Amino acid sequence: MNNKRLELKVGLFAFIGLIVLAVLLVQFSKGTSLFKPTYDLFLKASNIGELKTRSSVLMSGVQIGTVSDFQLGPEGTNVTITLKIYKKYVIHQDARFLIEQSGFLGDHYVAIVPRANEGEILRAGDHPVAEEALNLQEVARSAAGFLKRVDQTAKSLDDAISDVRRLVLNEETLTNLSSAVGNARVASERAVVTVNNINSLVETNSESVALAVSNLVYFSQQITEFAAGLKEMLATNGTELNASLKNIESSTVVLKNVLEDVQSGKGLAGTVLRNDQLATNVKIIAANLSVTTSNLNRLGLWHFLWHRETSATNTSLAPKKSSK
Repeated sequence: MNNKRLELKVGLFAFIGLIVLAVLLVQFSKGTSLFKPTYDLFLKASNIGELKTRSSVLMSGVQIGTVSDFQLGPEGTNVTITLKIYKKYVIHQDARFLIEQSGFLGDHYVAIVPRANEGEILRAGDHPVAEEALNLQEVARSAAGFLKRVDQTAKSLDDAISDVRRLVLNEETLTNLSSAVGNARVASERAVVTVNNINSLVETNSESVALAVSNLVYFSQQITEFAAGLKEMLATNGTELNASLKNIESSTVVLKNVLEDVQSGKGLAGTVLRNDQLATNVKIIAANLSVTTSNLNRLGLWHFLWHRETSATNTSLAPKKSSK
């Protein structure tokens, strides 16, 4: 009986020692204590990343609590993180809640960043909201997509360079380009020769050019003087010119009235033009005048007068018949 009691006591002592050792290990590894009073905050987050239970809650780098539990939302779009905060620490509502990582491959933890501490103090059971955690896998996928687009861009650029080499930098194009450069050089040389010839022509005929320029200046001065004289004449005789223009206008009106009268058959000219008998007589008179002028031109004025006097004499010398 004594051996069994001894074994029981030794086993119980070992079990209690293991429990105390485990508690001490947890206390020294996580910096928490089972005997510190805490209150719960339910942190809302869209993604917790690699955050685990018993992860630290740090404020300004000091551990003020631990992560005790996770609860996925009913729709699966958010997670509720239960934080056990030591009661001696006060958190204001304007503080930022972040899920960060210790180094590049370290553990994740909840970081609380105080701001102006102007909001109300968070109480047990409050639901603050955490900012979205950095997802390295999402960053890697984005980087992979970016690298893929860069690769596609490089391929497109390589294809464009290949097209340029094939279409632009071929032998025929380079030959044409060389010919164009040669033609441009020849054209520039000819242009230089032409400019030199123009310079020599100007230098050789400088006196003639100067004389032509002076004549042109004198001619422009004469034109200016003529314009000034014409302007002065118009200014001096403006009244007379206006009167002349009015006279011309009144004469035009009178002539228009006369033509209208002639067209309507008024006056002598209108009567002649409108009366058929008078028009016929005028035509006969015009024909007789034409014959008379033709005879005058053919026989002369003296023959016409002499023939007329002879006819008159013969008429006077002819015997008169006796009247019974």
